[in-house]
Amino acid sequence: MPAINQTRLLDDLRALRSFGATGTGVVRPTFSDEDMAAREWLKQRMIDAGLDATIDGAGNVFGRSPNAAPALVIGSHSDTQPTGGWLDGALGVIYGIEVARALLEDPTTAHLAVDAVAWSDEEGTYTSCLGSKAFCSVLGDIDLTATNADGESVAAALERVGLTNRPHVRLDPDRHVGYLEAHIEQGPHLEAKGLRIGTVTSIVGIGGLVIGFSGEQNHAGTTPMPARRDAGVALFEFAVQARSRIAKVAGDSTVWTFGDATLHPGAESIIPGRAELVLQFRDPDAHVLDAIDAVVRELAAEMTEAGPVDVAVIETRERIAPTVMDAGLRHHIAEAAEDHVPSLWQEMPSAAGHDPMVIAHHLPCAMLFIPSIGGISHDFAEDTSDEDIILGCQVLADAAASILLEQ
Repeated sequence: MPAINQTRLLDDLRALRSFGATGTGVVRPTFSDEDMAAREWLKQRMIDAGLDATIDGAGNVFGRSPNAAPALVIGSHSDTQPTGGWLDGALGVIYGIEVARALLEDPTTAHLAVDAVAWSDEEGTYTSCLGSKAFCSVLGDIDLTATNADGESVAAALERVGLTNRPHVRLDPDRHVGYLEAHIEQGPHLEAKGLRIGTVTSIVGIGGLVIGFSGEQNHAGTTPMPARRDAGVALFEFAVQARSRIAKVAGDSTVWTFGDATLHPGAESIIPGRAELVLQFRDPDAHVLDAIDAVVRELAAEMTEAGPVDVAVIETRERIAPTVMDAGLRHHIAEAAEDHVPSLWQEMPSAAGHDPMVIAHHLPCAMLFIPSIGGISHDFAEDTSDEDIILGCQVLADAAASILLEQ
């Protein structure tokens, strides 16, 4: 199997980190000056690696192998959170370039085709998974009109950075046989178990609900307690009861949180007349997501019937269904992991969203995880050891070669 160049891999990762470097982290939001400079640099690195590279009309940096089909696409996203870590997304992008390069340099695999990619806006500065949607031809008007925090639309941003008239690189079913993505785990499980590699079984589904409480605004000092319709009290009571009920239907991998709570008008001497509670929940099993949704709505109906506050549930986002990774591609990653670190790998779901949520509906996908130090991500403190970075890339290179040699 081809051997990756460890020094080159780490040097490229650190060079990409320099675009938007802020302390130990990176600030490189989609279509910012730093983001576009990084994309130009990535394009040149792909060209240097022997790929035919372009930045397309969605901002994707795509490096096509000179070799004929069948081809694997390997990569991730190069944009970051508003205050992001240096490896989230970037790791998988550089892995894609290094794997393509390593295969082309080895005489035994030089005929194999790996197309490397850096997707745009996976992090949702404008709209999540913009680049992979364009690649899969599912980018719609709603995506182009989506705006960032400053009110700039995707369409306006593409015009600003000079990409409006460029064509999109599209998935080619006659060429592409699968998509591989490597990522830091962004959680504590691998590190806590002393494991080195995770093979992703599925990406969790995500549900979101807003629970609204309608009471009666009144004076906090003069209104008798029995006469109060306190939306704030109802909110707190709901949160406590929901915690107990969700726990009864949750699975081993379920996570959920009330990420925001608002009382209206939010004044010390006023009984809140309205309140809102925002719930997000995730699980790799769609049935568990349905069960959580059901118990929340059931509790809302019970509290409305009991009074004195009306409770309504509104779905705040289109449900993201769990996405299952391809068993055949996963098998190659698992075999490569076992060759390098016997028994120090595991199958696991991804609790975070990734571009394969889009791509897997159009092309077989698999993902590889390496440990995150302290389980930290989406923060400047995000980090992973050099040893794990190197190991992950070699495992991915072996898996890619094995997949393509089997075609």
